[in-house]
Amino acid sequence: MSADQLILAAAAGAVSLAICAVLWALAQRRQAQARVEALAADLQALEARAEAAQASAEAFDSALLAVEDGQAMLASGEESLANCAQALGLAEADPQALVNALMRADPDHTRRLRALFERGETCAFEVQGPSGVVTVEGRAAGALAWLRLSAAMGQDAALPTAPRFAAFLNARACPAWIAAADGSPVWVNAAWLKAVDAASLDEAASRGVSFDRTVDALASEAANLGQMRDMVRWATVGGRRRAFRIWAQPLEGGGVGVWTDDVTEVEEMREVLKRNIEAHDKTLNHIAEAVAIFGEGKRLIFHNAAFAELWGLEPAWLAERPTHGEVLDRLRQRRRLPETADYGKWKANELDHYEQLSVGPDDLWSVPDGRTLKVVRQPHPMGGLLLLFSDITGELKLKAQYNALIQVQQATLDKLNDAVAVFGSDGRLRLHNEAFERFWNIGPQQLEAAGDFEGVVDLCVPKLHDMNFWRELKGRVADPDPSARSPMSGEVKTSDSRIVAYQSRPLPDGATLIAFADVTDTRKLESALAAREAALSEAERLKRDFVGNVSYELRTPLTTIIGYSELLESSGENLSERGRAHAGAVKAAATQLARSIDDVLDMAQIDAEEMALDMEDVRVSDLLISVASRWLKQAEAQKVSLIVERPDDIGVIRGDTKRLAQILDHLVENALSQTPPDGTVTVAARRALGEVQLQVSDSGRGIPFHVQAHIFDRFIGRERGGPGLGLALVKALTELHGGWVALESEPGAGATFTCHLPEEAQAAAAQPELQM
Repeated sequence: MSADQLILAAAAGAVSLAICAVLWALAQRRQAQARVEALAADLQALEARAEAAQASAEAFDSALLAVEDGQAMLASGEESLANCAQALGLAEADPQALVNALMRADPDHTRRLRALFERGETCAFEVQGPSGVVTVEGRAAGALAWLRLSAAMGQDAALPTAPRFAAFLNARACPAWIAAADGSPVWVNAAWLKAVDAASLDEAASRGVSFDRTVDALASEAANLGQMRDMVRWATVGGRRRAFRIWAQPLEGGGVGVWTDDVTEVEEMREVLKRNIEAHDKTLNHIAEAVAIFGEGKRLIFHNAAFAELWGLEPAWLAERPTHGEVLDRLRQRRRLPETADYGKWKANELDHYEQLSVGPDDLWSVPDGRTLKVVRQPHPMGGLLLLFSDITGELKLKAQYNALIQVQQATLDKLNDAVAVFGSDGRLRLHNEAFERFWNIGPQQLEAAGDFEGVVDLCVPKLHDMNFWRELKGRVADPDPSARSPMSGEVKTSDSRIVAYQSRPLPDGATLIAFADVTDTRKLESALAAREAALSEAERLKRDFVGNVSYELRTPLTTIIGYSELLESSGENLSERGRAHAGAVKAAATQLARSIDDVLDMAQIDAEEMALDMEDVRVSDLLISVASRWLKQAEAQKVSLIVERPDDIGVIRGDTKRLAQILDHLVENALSQTPPDGTVTVAARRALGEVQLQVSDSGRGIPFHVQAHIFDRFIGRERGGPGLGLALVKALTELHGGWVALESEPGAGATFTCHLPEEAQAAAAQPELQM
């Protein structure tokens, strides 16, 4: 190759190398530009994050210091750093000077900061400066120690930090906690854990225990309403029931703070006071005097039932707690206060008693209705005024009557026929009447000279020689033992053959009254009366024997007469129609006579109190049907309708079946005898309150009014003859069952007899041998 070609090839290679170098340089430049742009973007992002961190740190009014090898540097919060320096009284806001000031404030602070710088131990404390309080929180991160400083000045300087406040709540003896919106606790103090017997809140939550479910509901209510709620709640703490005053207050930022105070003693004292007040009010409500208590505002706070009754005031109006003045005005409107010319002045004087500290004098009120009231006023221990009204109208009247009675007693004593003397407990004669002088034939001068019991006995011995009697009587007068002064009475005979009744009576004042009476004539009369009583008893016995014997003697031939008359009636054609009629009349008359004899005997038994009832349960319906069936034939013969009326539930009655049937038989017989043909006789029964009424009524001619008053008397003659014992026996048998009989009748309108019988007969009516 030639030199030119070599030169040309070298030149071309150099140009190619240059072009390649240029291209490589351009590529490197582009890569460097991209890295620079990436680094610039990263730097911008880091600056933005630093600015955000700085802004966020400064937004919470705190300064952040970084300490490395004992040198402090400000990381953020220049303004907060200045506030902290001002609170500690430093002229400049230098981080290192601030750290030195914190270490000089207290040896304990120095120890905590050194432990942070050297060993990375966290710390938290407060430093009190001349102008405020600086809160310090220290943390370690790698080789750096970080301090966050917050300054509180003015009123905020007195507020504790959250940890100090939590420690303060934890030291309380009563439970306190913070609850969520649903009432469940999210932070509790040690007293809460002790009350529920749990080591931690997590343990209490796992066991499902709570201080009190009602309190949890109260906290939830406070959270929902955004208002404070409070209550008093009894809870069992440490095995004993205790009362807690509980407040639930919504907190800023959410949650509810629950604060409790142990008010057991207060509540127990409140209950004791309440019971005492209730017992006091009950006591006042049962006394006869009217009591009213007005409070400090002069309003009625208590009155007893006697107060409302005394003044005739409505309980509803008194329950509105009127003032004292309103009570006086209402009483004046109803003319129940003492009449006065100037009511306004009188009322003002009454209300002035509220200003008095001592008990005022009692007053007497004469009210227009004639009563006299004693008014007692006294300050009430709880404030206000207590008024007590006593109606002494009767007391004043009794005093006047007592004074008059004393005078009348003295005059009456002098007019007595009995000899009366009163001896004191010392045995001296205090009082005697004129009859005493006449009885023992002693003059007044002699009694005055005698003086005591022994002297009077000496004057009375000539008339009564029995010294044992006088000694026993002296024991009733002079013995101080109350048992020896018991009343004594008896009879003695004097030397002039008089029978003397004596008696001694102890008097309330310790004196003894001795009275003597001449009962000679009385004893003679009693002897005569006793003899006459014996004669009457013997006559009554003879009468009963006579009635019994006569009745027995009459029954024997009557039985024969009735038997032969029935035989004649049944003889058929052997006896004429007229003869059978005569036989029937004989039988009816004999039967009537036998029933009359039975009535006489029954009345004699009742009069002698010898009739006893055979008590049993009697079905009233069966009784009515049985009686009606016995009289149905006679009623049909007389063309009288016999009706039985009875309710389905009439039930039973306790009584004697035979005697109850006898009562109805007499009433039905009487009704049939007074009822004309085509008339009606009704036998009815009904049950009333505690009794059963058996009733027989007829549509006959009735009973005249002048006869009704004596219709149940014995032996009242009847129009068609007979002894007239039927209705009297009805009355006696009804009363023997413990009931009574009533008559209702109008002349011409029939009559109704009603027997009122108790459901359970009287015990006295039963058989004597069956009584317990």
